[in-house]
Amino acid sequence: MASDARLKEDLPTLTDRIVSTYQKIGKINHLGHCPLPNYDVVISIVEDLKEIIYPGYQRREGLHMGNITYHVGDIIDGLHDKLTTQIARALRHDERVNGKQDPCNPMEETDFEAKGQAMAIEFLNRVPELREVLATDVQAAYDGDPACTNLDEVIFCYPGLEAITVYRVANTLYRLGVPFIPRMMTEWAHKQTGIDIHPGATIGSYFFIDHGTGVVIGQTCQIGDHVKLYQGVTLGALSFDTDNEGNIVRGMKRHPTIEDHVVIYANATVLGGRTTVGNHSVIGSSVWLTRSVDPNTTVLLEKPRLRLRSEAVGEIEEEVNFQI
Repeated sequence: MASDARLKEDLPTLTDRIVSTYQKIGKINHLGHCPLPNYDVVISIVEDLKEIIYPGYQRREGLHMGNITYHVGDIIDGLHDKLTTQIARALRHDERVNGKQDPCNPMEETDFEAKGQAMAIEFLNRVPELREVLATDVQAAYDGDPACTNLDEVIFCYPGLEAITVYRVANTLYRLGVPFIPRMMTEWAHKQTGIDIHPGATIGSYFFIDHGTGVVIGQTCQIGDHVKLYQGVTLGALSFDTDNEGNIVRGMKRHPTIEDHVVIYANATVLGGRTTVGNHSVIGSSVWLTRSVDPNTTVLLEKPRLRLRSEAVGEIEEEVNFQI
């Protein structure tokens, strides 16, 4: 049956109804001549950075010491331009939403492009250090997973490393004071990997997320060196303080501190800004922890019991024996 062209006659009226909501509900539209950071460009920046952090593993094959300088130099040149523009847009957006000034006014004196370029250069100067710490994360994944056969497998296959790589890029921008863009990056990684790391979290070297799906790491988390998390771990907030008007108080430490050489097993939940897991501790699967534990502590749930029902022998109940 062919479509009825007469039904399209109401579409202009529908269009007018939708457009009228742009004034009535202005919170969820961005109109005007003040462009936001471009999502696709921001993700292309991440992909370009992965190309120079892990050369030979990404888009370009046949790289060697004879051509690598040209290849990296070409990417760095493009990154400079893209970062400058996108950071300038983010800075301009930050000024607008915080009501500091009208950054879209052509007479505004602030040179957002110059500020964006300075931040872009400072960020690019930190790429060598980024590679150094990410090399420890790759090694931690290999050392911590007996199923892993080599470092190449980690770089090609492990979603934990993908999420950590994007986090470390985003965290560097975050520490430089770049607004908006770091969160765009880590939420893209969240969508790709199922691992949600806020760019404001502080994470030490040799960090490993095994399997990874469902891991959540909050903004004010502090994680030491040689920490290993399994799937489903939440390092979250216990509650939110509010002011006299009921608004959330921002800028407080809401998430836990995890010291060096800690292992947290699958589906464990550690909550609260005052909660510290001491070094060399182990948090068992499915533990719900809202208080600090001393170093060298193992925290486990009580032994669960299994109930089995069989037509041959009836119902059997037995303890589950497990070791960490």
